[in-house]
Amino acid sequence: MRLASEPAAPALFTHLTFGHGHTGSGRKVMAYAPQPAVDHDRPMKGFRGIIFDVDGVLVASPHERAWRESMRDLMATKWRAVGSYRPEQFTTAVYQEYIAGKPRLSGARAALEYFHVPDAERRSLEYAEQKQRRLEELIEVGEFVAFPDALRFALALRERGFRLGAASSSKNANLFLARIQLDASAQAARAAERPFERLFDIFDANVCGHDLPHGKPHPMIFSLAAEELELPPEACVVVEDAAVGIEAAKSAGMAALGVARLGDEALLTAAGADLVVTTLDEVALEPLFNGRLTRSSADSLP
Repeated sequence: MRLASEPAAPALFTHLTFGHGHTGSGRKVMAYAPQPAVDHDRPMKGFRGIIFDVDGVLVASPHERAWRESMRDLMATKWRAVGSYRPEQFTTAVYQEYIAGKPRLSGARAALEYFHVPDAERRSLEYAEQKQRRLEELIEVGEFVAFPDALRFALALRERGFRLGAASSSKNANLFLARIQLDASAQAARAAERPFERLFDIFDANVCGHDLPHGKPHPMIFSLAAEELELPPEACVVVEDAAVGIEAAKSAGMAALGVARLGDEALLTAAGADLVVTTLDEVALEPLFNGRLTRSSADSLP
């Protein structure tokens, strides 16, 4: 696992280390200084839970690469006679609009239909299986990146007492979360709990990869996450990078925070996001206590 480059952080932040596997090596990123926790026993109108998608939000995974390379390989071999596919047609924009955020088989079918591959329904299983094999190869050699801004954001929320949920359609999401190692000092300010060793450990609810009858844009996965957090939908914010995820969040009655890491602000806005940012460092934290999803003011930074 590699760590993405990061901007300089204000002096308010404290150092934490996110290493590669169990080697102990790592680069330093920052976490927000501890703040008063949310009192979950006191009725309040503000947000109390934040539900994260994984791929594209917490982790820059090789999903898109695996989908693209698998399509290229199949169309160059077994499916050579079924179409006039060109690899350059598989762009990031196509991935974001037609595949990202969907369950594996749904994403495979959507891609094949987009590229006019005959018999998309029947071929989707073979495509999905080839993609999964390629993805596992890329994961094994550490071809994924943790976003420092997402780690800062998640730990800052945890330190303030928000309940955190992970909700990804991908059955590989937990593998990514488990491989991202946190320094032993990375623990919530509410203190008496054990230190967090992995990103996986900071979540109060995790519904990643569950076999659900409906995938995004159906709201089921987020509704389930809110139920496990023991929070009503209106007390939750969903953090998503895919349009189908934004649509699912809004259908679930939740606020939707879009992360446009690939220049797709317009796509997320059109899907109904309440706020779209290019980095989670842009999100104002304190207004969340009052149920407001807003951008930080540059003038208010330390």
